[in-house]
Amino acid sequence: MAEPATPERAGSIALDRLAFLGRGLSRPECVVTHRSGLLFTADWTGSGGVALIATDGRVTRLLARDRAAPLRPNGIALEPGGSFLIAHLGQDDGGLFRLYPDGRTETLVAHIDGAPIPPSNFALRDRRGRIWLTVSTRIAPRGDDYRPTASSGFIALVENGVARIVADGLGYANECALSADERHLLVNETFARRLTRFDVGPDGDLSNRTTLARFGEGTFPDGVVLDAEGCAWVTSIVSNRVIRVSPEGAQQIMLEDSQPGHLAWVEAAFQAGTMGRPHLDGVKSDRLKNVSSLAFGGAALTTAYLGCLLDDRVPFFDTAVKGERPTHYDFDIGPLAALAASRSPDESPTRTS
Repeated sequence: MAEPATPERAGSIALDRLAFLGRGLSRPECVVTHRSGLLFTADWTGSGGVALIATDGRVTRLLARDRAAPLRPNGIALEPGGSFLIAHLGQDDGGLFRLYPDGRTETLVAHIDGAPIPPSNFALRDRRGRIWLTVSTRIAPRGDDYRPTASSGFIALVENGVARIVADGLGYANECALSADERHLLVNETFARRLTRFDVGPDGDLSNRTTLARFGEGTFPDGVVLDAEGCAWVTSIVSNRVIRVSPEGAQQIMLEDSQPGHLAWVEAAFQAGTMGRPHLDGVKSDRLKNVSSLAFGGAALTTAYLGCLLDDRVPFFDTAVKGERPTHYDFDIGPLAALAASRSPDESPTRTS
């Protein structure tokens, strides 16, 4: 087994280059961009749903209105017309749901292979309208699988209302991304500490599992997105690292906000098999609060927006690298634009540096 690569730090982005958008967000783990300038984040306010963030930072919420139990979005994906796919991270249950612009919800998939889907992590829609859903672990509670031995995560493909497992035995499957030609799929295995690549067959079968990058101490890969040069930008919880990984697997730390003593404490617990929620929820840093995802946006797709588990704002910074244009970037989202425009005119802007 190959040893973790030592990433370069050349070209690192200084923390004072960060600015922030929005205020009062609730667990904005996943961030999604759109050509309109609107940002969308998963939001756990009340019944749960999606926060809409305007360019001046004003926040409007689209919340589920027809559920007995709250919807707990972890990963979200934008659809044509302004609906969202929701990967539901319930305490004990998961699945894939659709949230419409009027707050209605629809259960798309709740079972797979005859069994309930465990708490779910991330949803990705491809150009054919197929949906890729990741489940991090079958272990309950999830915290008991924050271990180097994690191996029960999987990826499901949802097509025509039917879900099937296309990759299994993953070390805490997290966000996934498709290459520009959709012939390859990348997925982060958070506690196996690797970025894995699959070939995608015409029918959606995944094959030729390959470790693209293996990460070392302090890195727990969570989010992944591609840039226009085919490199993967990987976000790490705990260490607040953003690592750019080349198609050949070379790593470069683009951003980091962590304290060595805290990382050593978490690392010791991880290696001892005692890592738990306190190690994730007690992050020690200067400005960033558990970076979990990244999305490129802006007119030139050169602004990087960060989802953060423990923040109530969205940090962002400009880059010299253009992001790959998301498949959803040009969707018609008229109902969402109307909802964002309906906010109270006396709300104050919340764009800060």
